[in-house]
Amino acid sequence: MTHDTAPRPRPARQRILAAADELFYSRGVLSTGIDAVTDHADVARKSLYNNFASKDDLVHAWLEQRHRDWRGYYDARVAAAQGEGSVDGAGLVLAVFDAYLDHAMAAGEGFRGCGLLNTAAGYPPDSAVRQLVRRQKQEVEDLLALGSPTHADMLSHLLEGAVTRAGLEGSPDRLHRAREQAAVILGARTVPEGGQG
Repeated sequence: MTHDTAPRPRPARQRILAAADELFYSRGVLSTGIDAVTDHADVARKSLYNNFASKDDLVHAWLEQRHRDWRGYYDARVAAAQGEGSVDGAGLVLAVFDAYLDHAMAAGEGFRGCGLLNTAAGYPPDSAVRQLVRRQKQEVEDLLALGSPTHADMLSHLLEGAVTRAGLEGSPDRLHRAREQAAVILGARTVPEGGQG
């Protein structure tokens, strides 16, 4: 019995989301048309509409995927810290900052800041996109509050300001500094990025 070891092609929905991730993040949602996404995904336009009701539906699915990706980085950071011992409040907060750094590093040379904020900026305040991003950002603030209820608002402002400036500068340096500042705010001993110190 022989087994075909050739990789199976990814379903059209996955290819479309991967193409949207690359193009929406690098070019911006409003600057990227459906044809660019379908060409990049190597699918027919009909395939896109078989999987997504509209471009707005695709944008929502993409934003949800980006947030899930970030949450995966956060969960991995917390799990790694737990594997090294107990995680205190400062460790939970710094895991949020580390997850932002992990997401930034995954973008590599193409780092443009927070894809959620970049996208929300192009939509009206009462739009469904803005509402979704607000919920996602509130989840991040809630995670900060788990580690430091009294400083969550301040830490959220520090984090979001740093990621915005980092995106403008095309470098995660501001996020590294914000992480150091968060440790100072929390009165934490110096905790190296990547784990408990």
